[in-house]
Amino acid sequence: MRSSKLVHVVSCHAEGEVGDVIVGGVNPPPGDTLWEQREWIHKDNELRNFVLNEPRGGVFRHVNLLLPSKHPDASYAWIIMEPEDTPPMSGSNSICVSTVLLDTGLVPMVEPITEMTLEAPGGLVKVRAECDNGKARRIFVENVPSFACALDQALFVEGIGKLTVDIAYGGDSFVVVDPKELGIELTASNAGKIAKIGTKITDAANASLKFYHPEKDWKHFSFCLFAGELEKTETGFQALSAVVIKPGKVDRCPTGTSVSARMAILHARGVMKVGDTLLAVSVIGSTFNGKILRTCQVGDLEAIVPEISGRGWITGTHQHMLDPDDPWPQGYRLSDTWPMNEQDKGNN
Repeated sequence: MRSSKLVHVVSCHAEGEVGDVIVGGVNPPPGDTLWEQREWIHKDNELRNFVLNEPRGGVFRHVNLLLPSKHPDASYAWIIMEPEDTPPMSGSNSICVSTVLLDTGLVPMVEPITEMTLEAPGGLVKVRAECDNGKARRIFVENVPSFACALDQALFVEGIGKLTVDIAYGGDSFVVVDPKELGIELTASNAGKIAKIGTKITDAANASLKFYHPEKDWKHFSFCLFAGELEKTETGFQALSAVVIKPGKVDRCPTGTSVSARMAILHARGVMKVGDTLLAVSVIGSTFNGKILRTCQVGDLEAIVPEISGRGWITGTHQHMLDPDDPWPQGYRLSDTWPMNEQDKGNN
């Protein structure tokens, strides 16, 4: 078989959300820092299109590029490629990367607990993995500092009306809504409706509200979180959760950055304190456990350091190839499966 490109991938998912990991065939992008490398990948777009577009990818897929770390304390670094963004951090993708590193032997596994530090574009994350019989059973990730930016903001959404939303950061930026205000249940059968409404809300927030990170050049809203009703349990708190990822899909897992963002909001409201836990449940019934480890400052904002945990499973290995005669070297997108916007023009 002839190919002008050969990319080695280990496929994985974390609690239902696909987060494949590129382990070979791609040179590190230029940049003195991982953030600069992330910027280069996002602007260049060639690798993103190759692995995310059809025929190799689709709107359901996230792909992580494994890299040598820039920070001396980290074993590896990685860059997260989502359908429209190349974000600072991702909970599900950190679990996928950790699972691949341990289950493939790239990082030696120590049973019953393996500890390591990884570098995301948004900062260092500490990982603790419960391991048994050669398998990483559960991954605990000490996430980057998370904070509430603004609470109870008024937002007008065309076709929906006026909403009250919160703004928060949990490794990525969120506009947070109460599904009861929208009259929608967080069920798998409503995924299509949730995706359409959530995309409208995110677009409206980007048009009329401001996201602020004191230390990162991150000024837009990435996601809409439908934050289900909070329930008190014997061990902590529990809630349904649905996150809409642009250009318009519902996260299959509970989204680790959203769990972190919601705990930051609940901490700001005085509902959760250090040591409290939140069990988030996705529309397919998968779960992430969140815990507030401690508080800290991010610039002028009070923040929390959250921990999230979940499970990951390897689903296969692939060698993505490119025939030099392929007329679509960067793939293509069609609006029957990939909701289209200005960014997608030229790919259809």
